[in-house]
Amino acid sequence: MSRKLFLGVAAAAWLIAAPAATLAQSPPPHIAAALADAGRPAADKERDANRKPAEMLAFAEVKPGQKVMDLIPGAGYFTRILSKAVGPNGKVYAATSGPYAKQIEPVAKDPAYANVQVVEPPVLAKLPEPVDLIFTAQNYHDLHLAQMKLDVAAFNKGLFDALKPGGLLVVVDHAAVAGAPITVADSLHRIDPAIARKELEAAGFQFVAESDVLRNPADPKTGNVFDPSIRGKTDQFVFKFRKPG
Repeated sequence: MSRKLFLGVAAAAWLIAAPAATLAQSPPPHIAAALADAGRPAADKERDANRKPAEMLAFAEVKPGQKVMDLIPGAGYFTRILSKAVGPNGKVYAATSGPYAKQIEPVAKDPAYANVQVVEPPVLAKLPEPVDLIFTAQNYHDLHLAQMKLDVAAFNKGLFDALKPGGLLVVVDHAAVAGAPITVADSLHRIDPAIARKELEAAGFQFVAESDVLRNPADPKTGNVFDPSIRGKTDQFVFKFRKPG
């Protein structure tokens, strides 16, 4: 993927007190309704057991009426869910570029998801408005692909600037072994969680919390995430950061 192509609620007490297992069983109504959305493709629903969207949205503190950026949304697995969770008074900006925008355009053009708008990532263009949440799943490592030739520090500063003061950034990605070089982004499509955290804190984000709901100790973290033996079952870290203010 070339740089040109790419650049082509729960109440707070409930969120703190509820164990991870409970989140999947009893998500708040707006998240439950989003997951039950009849417009979600069957293939997406089949992935729910592995991707745990109820837990992810609860951890991200998604609420009706919020403005959310779904960064590098792919074909819209989380975009559809976020759209319904924030509701008609909310907004979802699907941030992607080039041919990758074509993957998400069917969602943005669907009247059932009228609150979804495709935009350029903030490093390229300023968002129409600051957002409450930036959410990105399984794609942060892509910023480090050699062919991207991307200034990751500048990109992360763009994310920081796109958030409202007090806004959240949630990053979900495939974990590499501790100490793995950044080049495994190309070879394995993974990243050492410590690298991701260091980079984002350097951009000004404050680390808030980590969820272990997608951790898988059985994953040796040495194989490519697309290998059939591990695909859909990788060890994944889930970090939450806040923009001070």
